[in-house]
Amino acid sequence: MITVTDLSFHFGGQLLFKDVDLKFTPGNCYGIIGANGAGKTTFLKLICGDLEPSHGSVSIPKEERISVLKQDHYAFESFTVLDTVIMGNPRLYAVGKEKDALYEKEDFSDEDGVRASELEAEYAELGGWEAESEASRLIQGLGLPVSLLDSSMSELTEEQKVKVLLAQALFGNPAIILLDEPTNGLDLDAIAWLEDFLSDYPGTVLVVSHDRHFLNDVCTNIVDIDYTHIKMYVGNYEFWYESSQMVQRMIKQQNKRTEEKIRELQEFISRFSANKSKARQATSRRNLLEKLSVYDMPASSRRYPFIGFDMEREPGKDVLSVRNLSARSSDGTELFRDLSFTLDRGDKVAFVGDDRSITALMKILMEEEPCESGSFKWGVSITRSYFPRDNSAYFEGNEDSILDWMRQYSQDQTESYLRGFLGRMLFSGDSVFKQVRVLSGGEKQRCMFSRMMLFGSNMLLLDQPTNHLDLEAITAVNNALKDFKGMVMVSSHDYEIVSTCANRIIEVRPDRWQDYKGTYEEFVENQKAKGITHILL
Repeated sequence: MITVTDLSFHFGGQLLFKDVDLKFTPGNCYGIIGANGAGKTTFLKLICGDLEPSHGSVSIPKEERISVLKQDHYAFESFTVLDTVIMGNPRLYAVGKEKDALYEKEDFSDEDGVRASELEAEYAELGGWEAESEASRLIQGLGLPVSLLDSSMSELTEEQKVKVLLAQALFGNPAIILLDEPTNGLDLDAIAWLEDFLSDYPGTVLVVSHDRHFLNDVCTNIVDIDYTHIKMYVGNYEFWYESSQMVQRMIKQQNKRTEEKIRELQEFISRFSANKSKARQATSRRNLLEKLSVYDMPASSRRYPFIGFDMEREPGKDVLSVRNLSARSSDGTELFRDLSFTLDRGDKVAFVGDDRSITALMKILMEEEPCESGSFKWGVSITRSYFPRDNSAYFEGNEDSILDWMRQYSQDQTESYLRGFLGRMLFSGDSVFKQVRVLSGGEKQRCMFSRMMLFGSNMLLLDQPTNHLDLEAITAVNNALKDFKGMVMVSSHDYEIVSTCANRIIEVRPDRWQDYKGTYEEFVENQKAKGITHILL
């Protein structure tokens, strides 16, 4: 159990949160959410003791071991994969190394024998004899071969290192697991395995993630960091989001139909309490939800951006024709070959596969880069808006304010008109006079969406549009793409966006491509039927 009492924390003179009183209990998974900069990672560091609170305390029983997902992917370069995983339990690793060092001594003394006996007992008690088999199970579950156990971490790819460090965090049945963005860099099979692992985990899990599908599947509670306050709510992210929106509507209509709204909310709680597939956590969540009252529901003051795309022109019958398109990178590496497909009205395509290949394809279709061979043709009625993966060219060295930056893309130059689009993306008041060159990554992304909404295009091309965005903005992107009446071509690592917005999947890789007409879930099932299990978003 973790007990947080009267916790406050200042960072750089800024108050991040205050008067926090929470309890985290075994058998539950807590999703930590909040806007960018709210202090989610800082809160995890306070829990594990990497930071000291400005006031208050975090209490954890001494016998309970905490395991933390390491963020430095190069911290274990000189160690083997097996040693790196076992380091998840530092005491077990230390005992094992001391024991092995004793047995390697040429002048093994009686004192050494006594010490070795003590170490053997502790090693067995800590599960040392099962350590290698457990490490093997963890890395196999995450999609890595057992043969990697004896490899040096320095020999691994970035994606492999991410998985090994996650295995390290899960190793040895720690009482408490703290995970900061654990799904980053994982393929779908690894994420599914992690979801199952955490759903059945008997300990206490705290996780920060922007992956809404993951939060919905594993979380029994949501911990919301909102304007210096931290509050805990029962249920997964979807329940928290929908109920918070409902409560906001209730607050705005306090004097109108209040009793009717309360009945609606009670029906909503009842519906969710019977929901979810994971048996153990479903039972836990159901028991908690049944005890929930209307007045326990979230009333977040967080602001949600609004993204909406309107078409100024209806698309004609011909949208896009791609014939035998091939491309290479600047170093000569093949990105894709003989790619062919035709887009029709109403198509919303999610591109999956190799990120470099997909980005190159988007740039070619926007005529920013040449292809090696093949051709493509847009329909005469098609108007395009492009959201590039790298937007640095739009901002670097630019001294303009946000308002002036927007003016260059708009036919209507009036301040009130431009403020309308910027306001949707939470730029209001004097914030529109901020220079674009000093904006954060998330602010630049929001500027790009404001720009994109100006154009009224009937075809949207978006390459990783949710990078640097918080959950609120990601949800706004998701809703906008679902509601858009035109065509979409999107590349995203966000499961919800791909699964809820796309009616067609095109996989693009250097060694193959395929065009599947159907939803993402149907595509995954189709791939599994073919024996293909590792599918990257």
